[in-house]
Amino acid sequence: MPLALLALTLGAFGIGTTEFVVVGLLPDIASSYSVSIPTAGLLVTGYALGVVAGAPLMTGLGTRLSRKRMLLGMLTLLVVGNLLSAAAPTFALMLTGRIVASLAHGAFFGIGAVVAGTLVSADRRAGAIAIMFTGLTVATVVGVPLGTLLGQHFGWRLTFVFVALVGLIGLLGVAALVPEQPAAANAALRTELAVFRNPQVLLAMAMTVLGFGGVFAAITYLAPMMTEVTGYAESSVTWLLVLFGLGFFAGNLIGGKFADRHLMPMLYLTLGGLALVLALFTITAHDKIAAAVTVVLIGALGFATVPPLQKRVLDQAAGAPTLASAVNIGAFNLGNAVSAWLGGVVIAAGYGYTAPNWVGVGLVLAALLLAILSGQLERRATPTAPAEPLATVPA
Repeated sequence: MPLALLALTLGAFGIGTTEFVVVGLLPDIASSYSVSIPTAGLLVTGYALGVVAGAPLMTGLGTRLSRKRMLLGMLTLLVVGNLLSAAAPTFALMLTGRIVASLAHGAFFGIGAVVAGTLVSADRRAGAIAIMFTGLTVATVVGVPLGTLLGQHFGWRLTFVFVALVGLIGLLGVAALVPEQPAAANAALRTELAVFRNPQVLLAMAMTVLGFGGVFAAITYLAPMMTEVTGYAESSVTWLLVLFGLGFFAGNLIGGKFADRHLMPMLYLTLGGLALVLALFTITAHDKIAAAVTVVLIGALGFATVPPLQKRVLDQAAGAPTLASAVNIGAFNLGNAVSAWLGGVVIAAGYGYTAPNWVGVGLVLAALLLAILSGQLERRATPTAPAEPLATVPA
């Protein structure tokens, strides 16, 4: 593995920890600021919307900068945002810190995916992207549970100091290991925007919004669901997040391996399986063992879609991939924002903590329908070889 990929993985670890660590701390943060659980869920929604806005904004502003400088700038925002969240005296300022950190997310992963793809041969591109995203999955296994544990024992503010330190380590890794890469020769904003005229690019991004949004519909409210419905103690949320992270890790490896060979069939299988598992979660959430197994499956099936969806966008936007790649990362987080908000709506309406699972089912099924449509359009656009002329039999 090129050392530059290791550096990108370090940065991804910091950003992944930032994104997910708040999930296990929602009850503590809500209590600290005297707000409801759905209101505290805005820390997930706000972060996700910040990624959606920040991905095209930061990438567009940095089209003339080298890719390495952009990566370093994004990790600097990550550190500053987490320090602001750690010191925030009010919920509004806490949310502001989350948004500042989120501005780094889309551009880092978008540019990082392009850089990762240039470090290996074309037939290994999805695998390289999966290696970079391993930092995100390891964050869910190690960074998020550790941050949750720190927050539950020493106060959630220390968690965000810890995350800032993780981001600083990632920044130093990128500075030391990623080679300097000039801005792409065609890195004009107009050129980058032109790829959005491709319907397949837009379909892939819509699949991203809906498919990964289905995961977050359930996972955003995992802590209250597991404590109030399943009957786990609050201290058990940490190891449940470890299980979720292990699922993420396995799904990322599987998605990266098969996306280079069977991209669309991989999407059909994982999206269909994810919809089924989310539906079952409304039942398995009432049993401790079944709930734990389901959490692993949600993580695995959900993240198995990430490498193929990101590769799909890179393939379809091959002429100017940087902005499209970053915007697709924003699409993942737009799905997170919408699903977290919808999950809060159904909980606030009195349908209970398992109701967000049904929100997730609907979103994932919509993504599956779009994947089928995309595949059909691609097959119709592929020219068929002319039929061989029939041999004539001499008289």
